[in-house]
Amino acid sequence: MDSGEIKVFKGFRSQYNDALGSFKGGIRFHPKVNLSEVKALSAWMTWKCAVVGIPFGGGKGGIIVDSKKISKEELERLSRGYIQALGDFIGPQIDIPAPDVYTTSQIMDWMMDEYSKTKGYNVPGVVTGKSLEVGGTKGRKYSTSQGGVYVFEKAVERLKMNPKKINIAIQGFGNVGAFVAEILFALGYNVVAVSDSRGGILLDENSSNCRNKIKNTKQYSLNIMEVIKFKKDTGSVVDFPGTKNITNEQLLALDVEVLIPSALENAITEKNVGKIKAKLIVELANGPVTPEADKKLDKKGVVIVPDILANAGGAIVSYFEWVQNLQNYYWEEEENVAKLKVIERAFDEVWNKKESLNISIRLATYPVAVERVAKAEKLRRNI
Repeated sequence: MDSGEIKVFKGFRSQYNDALGSFKGGIRFHPKVNLSEVKALSAWMTWKCAVVGIPFGGGKGGIIVDSKKISKEELERLSRGYIQALGDFIGPQIDIPAPDVYTTSQIMDWMMDEYSKTKGYNVPGVVTGKSLEVGGTKGRKYSTSQGGVYVFEKAVERLKMNPKKINIAIQGFGNVGAFVAEILFALGYNVVAVSDSRGGILLDENSSNCRNKIKNTKQYSLNIMEVIKFKKDTGSVVDFPGTKNITNEQLLALDVEVLIPSALENAITEKNVGKIKAKLIVELANGPVTPEADKKLDKKGVVIVPDILANAGGAIVSYFEWVQNLQNYYWEEEENVAKLKVIERAFDEVWNKKESLNISIRLATYPVAVERVAKAEKLRRNI
């Protein structure tokens, strides 16, 4: 520590399955990280990579630490120590970590640098999510959101919803939620409510301060660019001019066509599932709907695009970054965004499986993913 005291932090890395390729998964710095969590998340990553067809297996890691309570220098030493401890268990052809909860591109830069020092040469492909200057890839910061929008538009198309008559509420206005709101706003969709950890806002259609009239309709949207600026200036979306303040619970219960949970897990539970009015839910957060709530929503006919498909854009662009690192050849941002459309093919494959088996989209993701991993296991190991 900065004081000269020695403090030991407990860390984990779980490698679940590598039949399709190197282990892949984030590293989270959080006081509640535990072994069961990282094991479960490494399995989740296995199915996420498999369902979108990228050649990675599933891994996950973390350190038990409140990163807000340590200095930048201590954070750097901790990040480098994690890599020193992992040693030969990671590498571009073995296991490729990435950012997750409370880890950043700067932390990935330190980790890449530490691994490179142990090898004696630069190894940018050991982690993804790095800064552009040290081997990151363009468009990575909003890739999860962009992938989610591609999937959202495929769902709208399949459900034959009228884009001009869709009102959208987004829970969570952090990195993922803010970017998805910005992209949807630019495409002309009506984003009528957003929220962050302090609370939410709902569009007041009688106000001229924040409306953005959609061409040829009488519907309006929050001016997302102004909301983003307001949050940057004040620290929250709450009290944005021309809106009504609401709670996160109220946002989930709004009478909107589409709900996009982009914050924490377990947002929709048995306690509040009866209040959900949305016809389509796109899970950009991990695990925002509990299994019990999921069953009830399915019975009501609510279509849910599950997290392992909806938020896989980040994993796909991480794959692009790894490929570019190995080739030492970097693409323009437009090429990354265009290639990310592979997630649409994944959606179609899952939707077709849903139709053929007459099951929900969530359940349909697993036959698609598990069949790919199982086939790879059989072909490689003659089982």
